[in-house]
Amino acid sequence: MVSLSADRLSQRREGVDPSGAIFAVISVSLAILVLLPLFWLTYYSLSGPQGQFTFANFWTLFTDPTLRRPFVISIGMALGVGALSCIIATPLAWLVARTDMPGRSLIRALVTASFVTPPFLGAIAWEILAAPNSGIINQIYRSIFDLPPYETLVDIYTLEGLIFAISCYTFPLVFTLVANAFERVPGDLEDASAILGGTQAATLRRITWPLVLPAMIAGALIAILQALTMFGSPAILALPAGFHVITTKIWSLFQFPPKPGLAAAAAFPLLAITIVLLWAQSRILGRRGYAVIGGKSGPPRLTRLGGWRWAGFGFAVLVLSLTVILPYGALLKTAFTKSVSEPMSWSNLTLHNFRFVFFEFSATQLAMRNTFVLGFAAATVVTTIALAVAYLASRKSIRGAWALGYLATIPIAIPGIVLGVGLFLSYSTAPFMLYGTLWILLIAFVTIEMPAAYQQLSTALTGMNPELEEASRILGATRTDTLRRITAPILRTSVIATWCLVFIGTIRELSATILLTTANTKIVSVIIYDLNESGDLGAISVLGIVLLAVCFAVVFLANRLPGGGSRLTAAR
Repeated sequence: MVSLSADRLSQRREGVDPSGAIFAVISVSLAILVLLPLFWLTYYSLSGPQGQFTFANFWTLFTDPTLRRPFVISIGMALGVGALSCIIATPLAWLVARTDMPGRSLIRALVTASFVTPPFLGAIAWEILAAPNSGIINQIYRSIFDLPPYETLVDIYTLEGLIFAISCYTFPLVFTLVANAFERVPGDLEDASAILGGTQAATLRRITWPLVLPAMIAGALIAILQALTMFGSPAILALPAGFHVITTKIWSLFQFPPKPGLAAAAAFPLLAITIVLLWAQSRILGRRGYAVIGGKSGPPRLTRLGGWRWAGFGFAVLVLSLTVILPYGALLKTAFTKSVSEPMSWSNLTLHNFRFVFFEFSATQLAMRNTFVLGFAAATVVTTIALAVAYLASRKSIRGAWALGYLATIPIAIPGIVLGVGLFLSYSTAPFMLYGTLWILLIAFVTIEMPAAYQQLSTALTGMNPELEEASRILGATRTDTLRRITAPILRTSVIATWCLVFIGTIRELSATILLTTANTKIVSVIIYDLNESGDLGAISVLGIVLLAVCFAVVFLANRLPGGGSRLTAAR
């Protein structure tokens, strides 16, 4: 009798389980977020001027030289970025992970700063440093050697300059993968090589390098993908140089007169390349591995550099100078001086740029309010949905819940500019008239940031033993009570770190939002881009410093959490 009553009580409690309703709502939401833009991209790419079915847009795409050339330039630029990122990151990762070079922890932390720096802001910083006429480096060069005006040492407005500027903020992706791979190489294998008479160089070439190579290739593919889909840096550096890459060309197709069908068609090759690169990267990382027979492997052995320790440290300082120290210094100098071209002096110092940005430039306050409102809203919505999807998919409490994980991951294969085109086409006409509102930007941010948030929370849930939840259910708690009392406290750190990750990603975003903002819905990243076109470098530097300060503050808070900083760094 007691057992029967307990069974009925358990059934009544299970009857209020909200999992089914949550599954249905999230399924519909993710389908709309992901599939609707892809549908309208397909529809417009196959539609003619009168709405008729046609392949004319694709034919134009492959026959018009002004459309083919940006594709060729983009591929060459992306390959150059991948190669240069590996050249920079691989030796630096080895020095940090496997040698006794001084200052390794500090160098790793400063490399992480490149994750926080928006690439478009880095491009502007290098514009300040290496513009042919007004660039600080070129002015110092002419002053030292008493050269006539317009003599240049470096010119950032070239394809080579663009490759360099993008590589400054993609090499940390390669660095992270390669450094982790170096740290996972078993010391036993290297010891065995040394016992058999192998020199350090031979061990590095025959043992260490083959185990690290897959990580380097995977990192190079990620760097290539980042470069290929980036809009901000090419728009800032390539357009003044007189050439387009594919992302800037797609953006130009929305200028007057707009050609949405051609823009949609141009988005598909970029989408296809992205999918292929992501597939190749996952295959390479998925096949990488080794097994140590006979027990637990030993830790990796540090290489003693001897007198070369400081040479390695010098190389690390050079890399950090080009990627962090010089760009940040250029932004600070520009923000606090009247003229970028003049040296630092008391007469040249000013707070006018700060006064202009915060009190005189009317668009600033609205842009900052939009940015932070969207940042908080997107971080909260994405974290909530990703947590629910990760829980349903990992615990398999509902049939078909695994499909939610795939839906949440699909946007990782959609470049920002392609998603921007799809959202513009989806929400600029009836029945969803959201263009010109903050809602369309919120949808863009939620879609873009969903894969990273889902992967982070899915990893956290996978590492959590489900027996704790099962024990709670056995003792009579409902699924809601179990989530509130058991799961939520354990996942608290991961949830907060995910929230911070999404917030930073949101306020740094430019590729998709450049097509979706209007005068009343601009955010800080778009304002910075607009000011760059007008040449107001002082105001840009102030806004850039504010953006960096907020990002670093969020990272600092995440690092204060137990394990939060490592989760945030790994996700980025």
